[in-house]
Amino acid sequence: MATIRLHATTSVTPEQFVAGLTDFGPGRKELFGNSTDEYLVVHSRGEHEADVTEGSSGIWERLRYDWSDPEHVVLTTTDSNIWGGRSGHTYDFTRQPDGTTAVDVTVVRDGKNLKGRLLALVVGTVGKSVLTKAFAKTINAIEARNARPS
Repeated sequence: MATIRLHATTSVTPEQFVAGLTDFGPGRKELFGNSTDEYLVVHSRGEHEADVTEGSSGIWERLRYDWSDPEHVVLTTTDSNIWGGRSGHTYDFTRQPDGTTAVDVTVVRDGKNLKGRLLALVVGTVGKSVLTKAFAKTINAIEARNARPS
């Protein structure tokens, strides 16, 4: 099992970040590189929760999104072709005095089969730099999305 912690500071508010995180429309890959349109299925969506399958490159997971606390968003893996156990993502948002937002993400990857266990080992070692770059792209994309005039 691998646990990766990521941190960034952004100019967007927690509400703006959560709006991007919970936008399951076409083009989601522009915000989240590992979520392509061909894998994206929204099974259900409520005011503060969603049940969504997403993935890319032969890896998929079904996630229960819970944003009932907009400063602590939890994505729990409920099914996957490689992830199981305690897999998921947690986003914590802290408003800063200067108007920015600190974003802390914890990603847990618990492989449920040989492929998953091997990938969790890679993610937990050399894969952290890949996740860090992907997270930076997500931050930049959400900032750009919110900088556009309405």
